[in-house]
Amino acid sequence: MIHPTAIIESGAKLGKNVKVGAYAFVGPEVTLGDGCVLHHHACVEGYTTLGANCEVFPFAVIGGRSQDLKGKTGRPGLRIGARNMFREYVSVHLGTQEGEWTILGDDNVLLAYAHIAHDCVVGNHLVMSSHSALGGHVHIGNNINIGWSAGVHQFCQVGDYAMVAACSKLTQDVPPFVIADGNPAETKMINKVGLLRNGFSEAEVDEAKVLHRTFYRDGLNATQALEKASTLPFANGRIAKSWLSFVRESKRGLA
Repeated sequence: MIHPTAIIESGAKLGKNVKVGAYAFVGPEVTLGDGCVLHHHACVEGYTTLGANCEVFPFAVIGGRSQDLKGKTGRPGLRIGARNMFREYVSVHLGTQEGEWTILGDDNVLLAYAHIAHDCVVGNHLVMSSHSALGGHVHIGNNINIGWSAGVHQFCQVGDYAMVAACSKLTQDVPPFVIADGNPAETKMINKVGLLRNGFSEAEVDEAKVLHRTFYRDGLNATQALEKASTLPFANGRIAKSWLSFVRESKRGLA
């Protein structure tokens, strides 16, 4: 299933039923899992591993060298899970230095021209729209939507089930379960539709609303809001635990 014009460098490892299209390139330190598909002119290079059933569309570059000027020669890596889709002109870069990794989980979809920079850590079920970008060292949770042309600043974090709206400039952390929008982005409301679609109950949506009000509407600073939220009746539920854990670990402050 390898087109005769494709270039597969010596040392590359290809699993079962891999398809590589015309003029595609696979570097010498690449591992492609079973069932991966590289369309024509796709490029996978660097010290990169793709899990099973990933799909790379034309002119995408997966495993490109970090653009961080502090980067040094060596063997930084890129580790990608299963069933990820990289549409046209997507770029995902390696870690910056020896022993550093960019990591993506499973079932992520990156639309045309999206970019994931060096040393990012991405969970599962991210949908990242066209022309959006993650700066270096960004951490993205699970079940997240990032809208068209949104930009996420280096070292920011986005919590599970959150949404970053189109054209937003995110310079601080976005807690789980919310929608962030604007330039600079602000936390606007709970991502109710996203939560219900993912099996959360109406009661849990209401809990998320209470937490949002506590942190963003009650005039409290972060420390005061944490103290108040820790005493709520549902503080031991999965919504509050996820939210409070995220806030405690935030380093850039909340959007």
